[in-house]
Amino acid sequence: MRSKASNRIQKLRQALAAKEIEAILISQPENRYYLSGFAGSAGFLLITPRNAVLATDSRYTEQARREAPDYEIFRTSGDIARWLPDMATGVNLRQLGFEAADITLASYRQMSGAAKKAGLKLVPTEGLVEQIRAVKEPEEIESITRAIEMTDAAIEYIGDIIHTGTSEKELAWEIEKFLKERGSDGLPFDIIVASGNNSALPHARPSSRTIHPGEPVVIDIGARFEGYGSDLSRTICTGTPDDTFNRAYNTVLGAQLAAIAMIQEGMTGEEADRLARTVIEEAGYGEAFGHSLGHGLGLAPHEAPRLGPGSAETLTPGMVFTIEPGIYLAGWGGVRIEDTVVMEKGKIRVLSQARK
Repeated sequence: MRSKASNRIQKLRQALAAKEIEAILISQPENRYYLSGFAGSAGFLLITPRNAVLATDSRYTEQARREAPDYEIFRTSGDIARWLPDMATGVNLRQLGFEAADITLASYRQMSGAAKKAGLKLVPTEGLVEQIRAVKEPEEIESITRAIEMTDAAIEYIGDIIHTGTSEKELAWEIEKFLKERGSDGLPFDIIVASGNNSALPHARPSSRTIHPGEPVVIDIGARFEGYGSDLSRTICTGTPDDTFNRAYNTVLGAQLAAIAMIQEGMTGEEADRLARTVIEEAGYGEAFGHSLGHGLGLAPHEAPRLGPGSAETLTPGMVFTIEPGIYLAGWGGVRIEDTVVMEKGKIRVLSQARK
């Protein structure tokens, strides 16, 4: 029986063959982990039609042997210009793809020098592994679901402890402690707690500002289980909400529910985004919804597919992504409601269950 890594390597080999690329050097950390199981912070994968090599330095070689049994381990020393020619010669390569979006200019210059020395032609690639990662395997969906259960529980906990006079930083710290005590393996992204006019900033950082009655508090949190993350946003109002809050909140909720009900397999990311955006535009808030409807998640907090204007990515079974419309009004605040869903049986199933 093939291992999980072996099946993923084979999918990548098929993608390479379709583009007539002989081999590829994987440098992007999530892609490296996805294809090998190696969780070290330094290393490269070399995938050819017949070889799978994990190149890393002496700090990680023993870890690599334990975590990546499908790979031959190649011990590196120094920068890539020193060891790439030897590794390429060992597998008799003449052409090598690389992950263009992950390589800095300085690294590319080193790689180019090494390629010239080894007689290699470098071929830039984009998104080959990411497109494979976009369709989740059942075990991946289970890990994401476990992470979601942690954030669902955190929202219930927040509802019991949030009160006026609490600062954004204090609430963010309480959430972080709760998630880690529940078993979250670190956090996939920094927690957002944004109150009052701070909540008009979609990516606000928690500050020392204290929460006041009747204002919006946007909370955006994630947990991590076995490498896979969750992503959940809720907007809470302590005290009595005003008319502005009620109208903005009900519009965002209506847009999200419309998208959840109508998104179907085969739609593009742009078509899915339009379902929610139309509701917000018809309510007069079109200019106040400046970000995309959603994004994929898994090993990275943001990955394929993207649900937003201009996205031609097709939604297919097994994709896990967020549905997160928002309205942001400068000087007042904002509302965002975000859930994670999975595409299956032609429609989407909501994975997060926290109260709205």
